[in-house]
Amino acid sequence: MKVNDGVRTRDFKYYIFDWDDNILHMPTRIRMERRGEDGVWREALLSTSTFALVRADTENYRPPPGGWLEAFRDFQDNPARDTFMDDTIAALERIAHGEVPGPSYNALKRTLREGRLFAIVTARGHEAKTIERAVRVFIRYALTEAEREEMMANLRGYRRWLDKAETFGTDAEELDYYLSMCRYSAVTNERFKARMASDPIYREKLAVATTASRPELAKEFAIRNFVEHVFHLLQRTHGFDRSVSIGFSDDDAGNVKAVSNYIRRELSRRFEGIKFVVYDTSDPTLSKGRKVCVSGQLNLPGF
Repeated sequence: MKVNDGVRTRDFKYYIFDWDDNILHMPTRIRMERRGEDGVWREALLSTSTFALVRADTENYRPPPGGWLEAFRDFQDNPARDTFMDDTIAALERIAHGEVPGPSYNALKRTLREGRLFAIVTARGHEAKTIERAVRVFIRYALTEAEREEMMANLRGYRRWLDKAETFGTDAEELDYYLSMCRYSAVTNERFKARMASDPIYREKLAVATTASRPELAKEFAIRNFVEHVFHLLQRTHGFDRSVSIGFSDDDAGNVKAVSNYIRRELSRRFEGIKFVVYDTSDPTLSKGRKVCVSGQLNLPGF
C-alpha cells in the first residue's frame, strides 16, 4: 500500500469544472423546435454547444409542447434510463477511439491523479449522487491503472498529513472518503434550487433576478458554497501558511463573464487569502481555454 508523503510540500489548489463541452462532449440533446423556411415548426435535437449559440434566437427556435421541462428532459434523472451515465460512457468511449476531449478533460484527470478537491457545477438537473457516479466512471475510463495507483497514494498522503490518519481503509473506502469531500451541483435540480432559495442572500437576489440571469446566479451560489467548504476545511485541518488557489472553467461565455464579475465583486474581497482564476473554454480553437480573470498572481498549469 503506497502512501505519498510528498503531498506535504504542496500548495493548496482546488478546481471547479463545468461538465458539458468543458470536460466531455456529451451526446445528450436538447429537444427544441426549429422554424423552417416554409414557416413550419419541426423537431430539432440540439447539442449543448449549438444550443448556446441559438438560445437567444426566439424567432427560429422554441421549446416543444411541454415547455422547457420537456426540452431538457434528458438532462434530468430518469428512473427508466440512466441517461447521464450512458452518455458519459459514450463520450469517454469516443475519446478512447480518437475523438478530441473537452478542453478541461486533462485538467480533471490531473486533479484526480493528484488527489485535489474539486467541484462539478453544471446547468443539468441531476442529483449530486448522480454526478458523483459519473466522476467514478470518469476515473475508471480516463485514468490508467498506474494513474489510479498514483491517485490512491496521494489520497493516503493527504489523509496522513491533514487528517492525522495512522491506518487506512481499502481503496474503495478511501475513494469514497475523497469523493465525499468534493462537491457536485446541478443548478437546475429541484433540491439545489430549494437550497438556494432558502439562503437569505440568494433569496433576495432571486427576487429581483431576470429569468435569463437565474442560471448564472445559481452557478454563483454553487461556487460560493465550494469556496466556503474549502475555507472551513483548511481552517479545521491546516491553516493558511501556504498558497491557496481556486480555478474555475466553463465553456459558456456568459457564465464566464458573470463568474468573473462575481469573483471581483464579492469572493476576492471576502476571501483575500485565496487566489482565483477563471478560464473561458468556449473557443474550440484553443485546446485549454483562455484565462480571462485573475485575482492575485496565479497561473494554473494545464487549464
